[in-house]
Amino acid sequence: MLVDSHCHLNDLDLYPLADTLLEEAQASGVCTVLVPGYDRASSLRAIALAERFTDVYAAVGFHPQDAEQVTERDYDDLAMWCRHEKVVAIGEIGLDYHYDHVPRDVQQQVFSQQIALAKRMNKPVIIHDREAHHDVLETLRATDAAAIGGVLHCFSGSVEMMREAIDLNFYIGLGGPVTFKNAKKPVEVACAVPAERLLVETDAPWLAPVPHRGKTNKPSYVRLIAEHIANLRSITLEELGTQTTANARALFGLGTR
Repeated sequence: MLVDSHCHLNDLDLYPLADTLLEEAQASGVCTVLVPGYDRASSLRAIALAERFTDVYAAVGFHPQDAEQVTERDYDDLAMWCRHEKVVAIGEIGLDYHYDHVPRDVQQQVFSQQIALAKRMNKPVIIHDREAHHDVLETLRATDAAAIGGVLHCFSGSVEMMREAIDLNFYIGLGGPVTFKNAKKPVEVACAVPAERLLVETDAPWLAPVPHRGKTNKPSYVRLIAEHIANLRSITLEELGTQTTANARALFGLGTR
C-alpha cells in the first residue's frame, strides 16, 4: 500500500472529482492521501476533504506566491485549523524565486512565521522550494525547524542538499519529475536517499509522471512513481511501498487520528 504524501485534491479542477479519483487511487494500491493547502480557500477545502474521507488528511498553510496577502487574521486562523484532528502539518509553505512576483524578504518573513507557528502547534512542515535552495536551508536552520521536522516536497536539489536536509530532520518527497527522460538530479537523489527518509507524492494535478507527462496528474499515478523509484533502487514495489508508507505515518501520524 502507498501513501500519496502531496496531492492537491483541493485544486478546483480535481475537487469535484474527489470520489472517483480516490476510488481509482485505492484500486492502484494507494491507501492514504495527504492534501496540502496553499491559501485560505484551498486549506479549507483540504479540511473538508479530510472530514469527508477516512483516508484523506489535510495540511494547511500559505504558499510563498501569496505571501504579500497574508494577515494576522490568517495566522490566527492557521492556528485554529491546526487544532482539527485531521490536520497533520502546516504547508505547503516555503520560498519560490522562479517568477520573483513577491519580494524575497516578504516570502522569507511569512515562511519563518509559519515555521514558528508550526513549532507552537507541534506540527511538521511541508516545504515548497523553487530555485531557492540556499535560502530554504538557511531559514530552516535559523528557525530551528529541526525541532518539528517535515518534508521538502517535490525535491529538486542535489544529493548534497538532500543530505543537509536530512541532517535538519527532514524527509525527501519525490514525484513525477523522477520519471522524466531528462531527469538527472532527481534520479541521483532517488538512488542515494536513505530508505527511512523517502516519501512518494504526485503533486496532482501537476507534474504527471511518464507516460502521462503533460496531462492532468492524479493520486493513482503515485504507483507509477513508486515503481520507477523501486526499479532505480533495485528493490520491489512492495518493499518501497512498505517503507514509504511507514515513513509518512511516522512523520504525519497518519492512522492515529
